[in-house]
Amino acid sequence: MAEEPSAKRHHAETSDKRSNLVDIKVPGEKRNYTRTLEGVELHGKETLEIICTSEPDKADEVISRMWRKLGGKPKRLTDMLQHDKLFTFAGFSIETDKEKLKLSGMEINPNKFIDIQRKWRVPYTEKEYDSLTDVAASVIHPFYKGMKNKINTQEDYKLWGTSELPDNLIEYVGLDAYAAYKSWFMIDYVTDGLEFAKEREANNFYGHPYCPF
Repeated sequence: MAEEPSAKRHHAETSDKRSNLVDIKVPGEKRNYTRTLEGVELHGKETLEIICTSEPDKADEVISRMWRKLGGKPKRLTDMLQHDKLFTFAGFSIETDKEKLKLSGMEINPNKFIDIQRKWRVPYTEKEYDSLTDVAASVIHPFYKGMKNKINTQEDYKLWGTSELPDNLIEYVGLDAYAAYKSWFMIDYVTDGLEFAKEREANNFYGHPYCPF
C-alpha cells in the first residue's frame, strides 16, 4: 500500500510485538512485522510512503484511513477488494496475482481487475508482451525503465513470501504498485478522452461554429 508523503529522502521504521531481547533472524522464519519507508523517490519531485505489513489488522487500519479521506466509513481489506464502484485494480499477468490472493483467502472483484498487458501495447514495439517497465516508461516517465536496478532479479525473487522483506524489495514493490496504478490511470484517461471526442464527432459537434465568448 502506498500513500503520498512529505519527505524527500526515505527512512525506515519497523514495529513488531516482541520484547527488546536480542533479535536473531532465522532465514525463512515467519513472523509478524510492519515496515514503513518514507520519502521513496519517484520521477520528478514525487515521493511515496510505503507500508509493508504481514499483519491483517494493520492493513485494515491503513485502508480505513484511506476510506475516511474519501468521506466514507472504515472498511476492511476484503471489502475494498470487492467494491464495485470506487476502486479499479490493475496489474500485469493478473492470473498469478489471483492465485496468490486465493492462498490468503482473498479475491478481487473480477469486473474491476484490469490486466494492462491485454489492454495496452507500447506503440512501435515487436515484443509479444510489454512489461510494466516498458509501459510505465512510455506513459508516465522514462525513470520507470530503471525500476529493477536496485534488485537482483535472479536472487531477490527467492525472498518473496519471507519475513522480513529487505528494504530494497519493499521499495521495489512500492514502485511496482505505483507504476501499475499510474500507468492505468494515464491510459484510461487518454482512452476516455478519445471516446469522448469520437462521440462529439459522431453527433456533428464540430460542424457547428464555435465562439469562446
